[in-house]
Formats: sequence, structure tokens, C-alpha cells
Amino acid sequence: MKKITFLCLMIFAIARTQAQDYQISFAATGASASVDSVKVENITQCTSLNMSGSNILHLTQFVGINELNVTTDDALQIVPNPMTEMCTLDFYASEEGNTMLELFDINGKIMLQQQHYLKKGHHAFSLSGVNSGVYFLKIESDNYTYTSKIMSSCVSKGVAHLKHIETEANIDNSTTGKMLNLKSSKSLIDMQYNTGDRLKLTGKSGKYRTVFMLVPNQTQSVTFNFIPCADADSNHYAVVQIGTQIWMAENLKTTKYNNGNPISNITDPLAWGSLISGAYCDYDNTPGNSLTYGRLYNWYAVNTAILAPIGWHVPTDAEWTTLTSSLLGDAIAGGKLKMNCTTLWQSPNSGATNESGFTALPSGYRYSDGSFNNVGLYGYWWSSTEFSTNNAWSRIMYYQTIYVNPGNYSKSQGFSVRCVRG
Repeated sequence: MKKITFLCLMIFAIARTQAQDYQISFAATGASASVDSVKVENITQCTSLNMSGSNILHLTQFVGINELNVTTDDALQIVPNPMTEMCTLDFYASEEGNTMLELFDINGKIMLQQQHYLKKGHHAFSLSGVNSGVYFLKIESDNYTYTSKIMSSCVSKGVAHLKHIETEANIDNSTTGKMLNLKSSKSLIDMQYNTGDRLKLTGKSGKYRTVFMLVPNQTQSVTFNFIPCADADSNHYAVVQIGTQIWMAENLKTTKYNNGNPISNITDPLAWGSLISGAYCDYDNTPGNSLTYGRLYNWYAVNTAILAPIGWHVPTDAEWTTLTSSLLGDAIAGGKLKMNCTTLWQSPNSGATNESGFTALPSGYRYSDGSFNNVGLYGYWWSSTEFSTNNAWSRIMYYQTIYVNPGNYSKSQGFSVRCVRG
């Protein structure tokens, strides 16, 4: 069985050296000059990973075993890679116990093999004496396995040597001439990628979050434009540029107007239907639902003009049309706006690609009689444009179509709210 496993590992290693791949680095502008972290979602394959904003995303058609569907933060780092005289391996041992570290050349020959008893936590090893070439690293215990390719450009001949480092301060710097700082070094973070896959990149810097949509076709740097978007409850919202507009990438959930005054939370169904003033509610009057879907507001709250975060506003009917027009019209825009790779939308979630990064969710609505309906099926969003004395314009998206429906509904109904900058 081990021979078969090693053979498979070598096939992956060889294939990876021949596959087209890209490296994506990250930069920041706007309200912040640095990127703390990036959530990378391949919304074509429905895989994701979280990584430090200082590291480099390595997109490759082949990744090592146990690197698919990565959900941990930089579980294995190799710095630098490619290496010259020495590199440092940093990984997380999820449980205490024996761990085997093995290094193979591209033909499957074992170049180095060591077993260590490791405590739970992060561990660092220095690797040196590796001749020029392509190698395959395997770190395995009963509870975890890491694999990765290592490339060496060392011109001198030597014998591979692995040394356990208890702390970063104990790293031997006699080879490199300076202290190797893992936290400030850039590491390559592998992710499986096929040509044409679409990535949703969410950059985070402190309280700011910006979504950047990308179909990579070259090595490049992605710059996140960090823009303040915070309500009076100190909820900070992710933002995304779609066409010429900048939108919130999630639904509003404030319980206060932007002047700090509270919005009435109406749970009683009869009271809800009789209101002609601003109010909000949680779907099914369950606050936990608002963590996922945001809150529902009647149109009277929208019409105050102080519902949105400062510097933002509830879009007009015309601004909704600008959005859908930039996505080639109402007839198909729903698919490009709806979140995919989720069970929140009921199947079939027709045509959902979320290629805009808008990430529309099926938040349902509250009817004028105070009842709650259609969560998981439909999403409803207000515009700020009045249709008549009793009705206002809105937009609806459906689980079974790719259509965006412009409609006018009673001002007393509870819909979601998205805001646009300006």
C-alpha cells in the first residue's frame, strides 16, 4: 500500500512541475495600506481556503494529497520555496504523538526520513543539504498528513539534514547570515485551479473587508480597495465593485439609524401591518437568522434616508437597473447575483454563479399581515423609489430562475436592504 501511495505522490509531483500555474499576491489601497488576510473561494469548484495577506496564492492544476478543499489557515508553510541552502518547515500538529517526516526525490527515492514525538501546536524544522532538483515532502501522524513540493536551487552537493527547532528564536542563522522570520516571509499557498475557474477573493484589513472577483490567466497582484462601511451598531460590511457601482456585499442588519436613534423592532404581527413609520424585524422574530440573512425592514425605514451607513444610501430603482444592466439585463442577472456553493438557496438554485460577488441570499420577507414567508426560496430587496401612496419599487430573485424581477409592493412589507456607495 505504501509503495502505491508513494507512486501516486510522485505522479502528482511530476504533473505539478509540468502544469500551467499562476501566483497571486495581494496589496491594499484606500482606507488601509496592508492586507491582514484573504479568504479565497473557488466558486467554480466550491473549494476555499484562508491565508495571510502577506503570502502568495499559488494556483495550480495539481495539488498534493490532503491539500484539496483546504479550510485551515496556512497549515504547512515552507520558507523559502524554492530554497537554496536552507528552508524552514512550519506546520501545526493537531494532536500530540509520533510524526514521520519524509523527503523523496522526483523518482520516489527516500532522501530523508525522521520520526519525532511532537506536542500539540506549531512546530518548525530547518531543512538543509538538499541538492538542486524537485522533491516531495510528506509529514504524517495518526491524526494529520501534510504533503508539498519543494524545489531546490542549491548548487553545492550535500546530505539532506532536518533539524527540529523548538522556537523561532533558536533558528540557526549561520547558513543564511540572518534570522529567518516566518511571520514576515512570503510563503506559497497552494490551491487547485482549472483554467477558467472563477475566484471570489475577500481581503480583510482590520475592520475593512473588500471582495474582488477574478478569473486568473496570469501571475499578477490583486489590490483591494478598502472602503469604510459601518452602521451605527458598529457592524462592518464587506463591499464589492460591480461595474461602476460599489455595493455592500451583504445585507444590512443595523438596529439603529445612522444618527444613532433606534429603529423600532416590531414582533407583533398586527402591529407590524398597521405601521406607517420605520421598523425592522428578524425573520421569524429569531435574532439568529439575522446573522446569516441580515434584517428585514419596512419601506418607511428606508424612506427616512438615514437607514444606510454614513456615506452610503439605499439604491433607487434606477440604480438597481444600472446594476442589472451591467450584468446584461434582468433576464439573466439573477444567476450572476445569487450566492452559489451553498445550501441556503433551495435546489436547484438555477444558474447561480455569483460571478458579480454580490452574494444574494434567499432571505424571505415579512408580509403585511405580519407573517414570514419564503426564506430559502426568494430574496427581496427594497429600492428607495416610491411607486404609489401604498407601494414602492423592489427587486426579487428566485431559487428556480436566473431572472431579477422589478416589482412594486406594499410599503408595510419587510424586505432586505442592500446599500450602494455615495
